[in-house]
Amino acid sequence: MSISSSLNAGVMGLAVNATRLATISDNIANSATNGYKRSEVDFSSMVLRQQQNRYSAGGVRANIFKNVDATGSLISTGNSTDLSVSGRGLLPVTNIAGIDQSAAVRSLMLTPTGSFSTDENGFLRTQSGLALLGWPAESDGTFVDVSRDSGAGLVPVNVNINQFTASRTEAMNLGVNLPADATEAGAAGTPYTLPTEYFDNLGRSQTLTMTFTPTVPATGASDQWQVEVFDTANPAGTAIASFGLAFDSSPLNGGSISAITPGAGMTYDALTGEVALGVAGGPMSLFVGRLNDNAGITQLAAPFSPHNVTKDGSPIGDLSSIEIDQSGNLEAVYDTGFRRIIYKIPVADVPNLNGLTAEDNQAYSVSPSSGGVYFWDAGTGPVGETAGYALMQSTTDIASELTDLIETQRAYTSNAKIIQTVDEMLQETTNIKR
Repeated sequence: MSISSSLNAGVMGLAVNATRLATISDNIANSATNGYKRSEVDFSSMVLRQQQNRYSAGGVRANIFKNVDATGSLISTGNSTDLSVSGRGLLPVTNIAGIDQSAAVRSLMLTPTGSFSTDENGFLRTQSGLALLGWPAESDGTFVDVSRDSGAGLVPVNVNINQFTASRTEAMNLGVNLPADATEAGAAGTPYTLPTEYFDNLGRSQTLTMTFTPTVPATGASDQWQVEVFDTANPAGTAIASFGLAFDSSPLNGGSISAITPGAGMTYDALTGEVALGVAGGPMSLFVGRLNDNAGITQLAAPFSPHNVTKDGSPIGDLSSIEIDQSGNLEAVYDTGFRRIIYKIPVADVPNLNGLTAEDNQAYSVSPSSGGVYFWDAGTGPVGETAGYALMQSTTDIASELTDLIETQRAYTSNAKIIQTVDEMLQETTNIKR
């Protein structure tokens, strides 16, 4: 009968409002929890098939979900490994047990933010036990192709394996001016030396010395030089390479290289202007200059001047800090000033963020309702950039929650009044017999 259905509807109303009260309590309790996503409750009616001229109350049900799609405000911190996603997307993490497990059995979870720090084994994880996952970089800072629709290529981020590093010198730029009057008749023919430090494959400091010897003619000016290259790592002490230089003295290209004559131990690429040779630590290229170009080695009426001699590489460095840029590249910063990319932290996305299953510690796992996961490079596609030195605040708004609390209290009281009214009506029904 309709009066009984009214009683059931009132009881269901009490139950769903009690559920809403629980979510409000959870939201208020976590208003200061970084990365917390507000819990929400939607009510939906339950409609029964009605008989003619009779109405039966169906009641109400509660639909509970985490509003993962909402993003909280970012707050700046002093920790370079406090990490957040500025916009849509989540960071891949795992639990403590997953650090030692393979990708096939590891628990893959997602979180919007985390205050990560290095544990006793060098892994980046939060105090609550969430370990950051990323793609490891090759030695040259590049990344191999990985599967982006699964976590198969992700590994726990460990910075201890990069505690020390050295980068071999592979390229050197020679911005040198040779004095034009040194190749004129009557000049002394004194050679000029240019010692330059470089780093071998073990990070040791070595010296590459270039000797520039002018060709002195009987008359006029030769505009020619002989260059020998010596390497302190060469135990024989002999030149490892040599080549000849000829310079243009015409009004159009005066002072630029007109010809290079390769000698023993080297080759010259006219397109790049580089001399390729081999030192003890491996192959090296020296930029000496293109033909008829003023970049590189020149011969002008000025003193011998190594004005722009640069090189790549670095000596042995000790890890001093790590930083994460907006593209998700995790860089190791060494005390020598050298920086090296060691991991890339992707940003995960699913078709329905609110369909993710909530786990402990502001983490979520993929569910059938969320759809499959896809890992983007930060700042590409639909996902936001990664923000270091930042944590995401809770999405809870205390004023809204207190307003919802008042509404819930009134609704709960009203449903209780329904039960009280139905009870009184049933009492009147039983009193008819008297």
